[in-house]
Amino acid sequence: MRALWAALVLTALALTACGNDFERVELTIAAGSKVGVYNKLSTALAEAWTRDPGIRRPEVLETSGSVQNLHMLRNGEAHIGFSAADAAEQAADEAEQARQTGTGHRLFALARMHDDYLQVLVRADLSVTRLTDLVGMRVSLGAPDSGVKLIADRLLASAEMDGKLRVRYLDLQASTDAIANGELDAFFWSGGVPTDAVTTLATKVDMRMLDLSDVLPKLRADFPVYGSATLPASAYRLDGGPVVTLVVRNFLMVNDTVTDDVAEALLRGLFRAQPTLVSASPVARSIEVRSAIETTPVPLHPGAMRYYRDAKV
Repeated sequence: MRALWAALVLTALALTACGNDFERVELTIAAGSKVGVYNKLSTALAEAWTRDPGIRRPEVLETSGSVQNLHMLRNGEAHIGFSAADAAEQAADEAEQARQTGTGHRLFALARMHDDYLQVLVRADLSVTRLTDLVGMRVSLGAPDSGVKLIADRLLASAEMDGKLRVRYLDLQASTDAIANGELDAFFWSGGVPTDAVTTLATKVDMRMLDLSDVLPKLRADFPVYGSATLPASAYRLDGGPVVTLVVRNFLMVNDTVTDDVAEALLRGLFRAQPTLVSASPVARSIEVRSAIETTPVPLHPGAMRYYRDAKV
């Protein structure tokens, strides 16, 4: 009942804008971990949107990450949220199925944002150079309901490592704290590079990033939504050479309570505010109109399609 009431209230608020009258629009952003890139960009966007298009400052909610963000969009607890493409693809399909029974909100993408890189980080004093070397070790797979956990679970299953680790489910801050305190051997993180919390950890503890080239082909065959990329060790000033890892796109998502006019105006404000976003996180340098339209397999919001058409993308 509480979730239904929240959904009804949020729907009414999201539908308030008419034409260029955005002053009464109230939005909530599902923003991920406080130390993560999603949260930094969400906070910057909340400030930017108060100026352009001039809505009330959106509420920025700390969450576990992609999976929880999408759940909140589907049940109406939030209007906007960041998500990795893998979680968004799964949630959009589930939302379409649920919509046939009249439950939950439909999900759309506003834009492709930055790309995330899977970072499997391990203490450098351990003899670990490959994923399979983690057998029996204390490893965090990310917070429950996070996109990190989704990727970690898929990768470990693909590499036939289910049940072979001493698993913990910690968010990024808790993972870095546990490494620093000697309570953890390794952790999974999927985010923009550099991520501030990882940069800070690397100044305190000697770390190594694992090369995943031996386990990625099977995972990518099973899940074409993933790509691969090479990260230089200099990303965090770590010892060793470049590593091959998994890459996944990030989308800025909304639900169907957001009107076409609001969606179009939010996108316009986003691209005008890019310098501000870059100040919040350097990953925002990669956000640009021509690539932002690439949200397949998640459908674009009709208001977003109108924006890109007018921008002649």
